[in-house]
Amino acid sequence: MQPILFLAHRIPFPPNKGDKIRSHHLLRFLAARYRVHLGTFVDDPEDAAYIPALDPLCASRCVVALDRRLATLRSVSGFFTGEPLTLPYYRSRELLRWIKSTVAENDIRHAVVFSAAMAQYVARLPQLRVVLDLVDVDSAKWAQYSDRHAWPLSFVYRREGGKLLGAERSAAAAAVATVFVTRSEAEVFIRLAPEFSGRLQVIENGVDTDYFAPCADCVSPYAGNEAAIVFTGVMDYWPNIDAVSWFVREVLPNVVRQRPDVRFYIVGMNPGETVNALASDAHVTITGKVADVRPYLQHAAAVVAPLRVARGIQNKILEAMAMGRPVVASAAASGGVSAVSGTDFEAAGDAEQFTQKLLRVMDADIGHPMGQRARERIVAGYCWERNLSAFEELLQPRARYAEVAAK
Repeated sequence: MQPILFLAHRIPFPPNKGDKIRSHHLLRFLAARYRVHLGTFVDDPEDAAYIPALDPLCASRCVVALDRRLATLRSVSGFFTGEPLTLPYYRSRELLRWIKSTVAENDIRHAVVFSAAMAQYVARLPQLRVVLDLVDVDSAKWAQYSDRHAWPLSFVYRREGGKLLGAERSAAAAAVATVFVTRSEAEVFIRLAPEFSGRLQVIENGVDTDYFAPCADCVSPYAGNEAAIVFTGVMDYWPNIDAVSWFVREVLPNVVRQRPDVRFYIVGMNPGETVNALASDAHVTITGKVADVRPYLQHAAAVVAPLRVARGIQNKILEAMAMGRPVVASAAASGGVSAVSGTDFEAAGDAEQFTQKLLRVMDADIGHPMGQRARERIVAGYCWERNLSAFEELLQPRARYAEVAAK
């Protein structure tokens, strides 16, 4: 098998959060077809325990421990150099040395670069045929953050959005193809950088539908007299914090007035002070990290994704649909889902609409068949192996890329 360089800004194992789910499956896909040389960071000390799990998938690896405090201090240099703060945050001399020597020693000609932050490492390696997986338009996310924060954070986020767009454009210019997870994200990038309209590829995520599947002997984690509404996600991620805070403040009281048996479960690791404070509401439970999210999904009356800031695809929605549960999602969170609103799931705008649609799907006569249709939709359209096969085509000579781009 040919050697290939795979760079990811966060260790692609375990697949327990959005970007790591995609990078993990992409690593597995590449490892079945190439000798993979992996360069990545560990930004969570707990993830260091999983480094040996990469060995069966990699011909070699360089995993750099990232101290978040030092990385944050390092990122401040971007204010003086005029670059986005993201780039110095993920800058490592150790990783750069390893990449240069590994590419030379193994005569590597192909690379898959996961995120704009990692593109800085291949900028001076013109011998590489680079496929850049931006996943979503990260620069647009920072612009959204700016709109929802007061000064001075609004200024910092707005600056980062503009500077990072420049880095995304530079990375895309050096790549033979740039990949996005949804068509809507690709269209956003085309509006911002129209010169790349003919060099973009949409490669959707998948779902392990054997793992995320209803199970007859799955024990419910809920009390028998409550109707559980569930949100899943990493709870130190600001859009998730904002989402559950908004839901508890604007939607939950209206639902409780009509369904006093409702309890809102926030399921996910690393809840901080803001999230934990929501448990002062008698109808809210914060679980923290759980060993297995599937029982919480399978036995929920409904799953919600009320994000007000969201890019790309929300894996939490796909996994809940694969578990056969009715989902109510905000317009921002549902934009990338290849499913039919009102049939396979519900999309809601304001708090009143969210309340009405949530109460509707909590009726088992409506929610149960919607959940069945949701699973059918995910099984049909979200197969990792089938969707990721486009990467193999993109890594071939340019003549084949033209065929892919025309699809």
